Amino acid sequence: MLFVFSISVVGRYSEENQIKETLKGKRHLTKTEMSMENNGYVDVLTLDKSLKVSLMYTRPDNFTGRVLYDDLTRAYLHPLAAGAVVKAQKRLQELRPDLSLKIYDAARPMSIQKKMWDVVKNTGHSFYVSNPANGGGLHNYGLAVDITLCRLDGDTIPMGTKVDNMTYMSHIDKEEMLLRQKKISMEAYNNRLLLREVMRYAGFKPLKTEWWHFNLRSRAQAKKYFKVIK
Repeated sequence: MLFVFSISVVGRYSEENQIKETLKGKRHLTKTEMSMENNGYVDVLTLDKSLKVSLMYTRPDNFTGRVLYDDLTRAYLHPLAAGAVVKAQKRLQELRPDLSLKIYDAARPMSIQKKMWDVVKNTGHSFYVSNPANGGGLHNYGLAVDITLCRLDGDTIPMGTKVDNMTYMSHIDKEEMLLRQKKISMEAYNNRLLLREVMRYAGFKPLKTEWWHFNLRSRAQAKKYFKVIK
């Protein structure tokens, strides 16, 4: 009887694995995406399909001027961060059902971080990119997200600058001054406040120099308790 039960359990386990592999196959995962999933990172759209995703490093219109993600089109995060983004989305839907969160970057392999660092090292913009030699940043642990607000059709709304703008116009501690100087509109200012409200509600902390960047954990916590994405 025990032998039959064991076979039944093993058979069911094998069936579940086959189903998972079949689903992965139907989603046409790339090598990097398969690695992300095999290491426990979560494609956020599998948790909430109402989220919008447009990874900026799959296109050349980013600060490096080139495509960095040649086989990564899905937004992966550590399960804790993925769940927090879903919580933020639900809060936004309560406050503004006409809007959605839109993800521009999520988990980032350290190999890509090195390419980014090479672009900014020895320049006045180096402080915008975490040095891989120092352990990288929270993106490299799946604990940070670059995110904005958009309409339900995916069109972005005014935020004062584009994502990846490496100037003081992106600094959240300069916003009141920028508003007084009419360098950002009241609409953009309020949109930034709303974005921070829903992200903080979900447990994220904003980055002072980038209105679009949010961390779920500190760098010290990440290094101590989480694994870097190679």
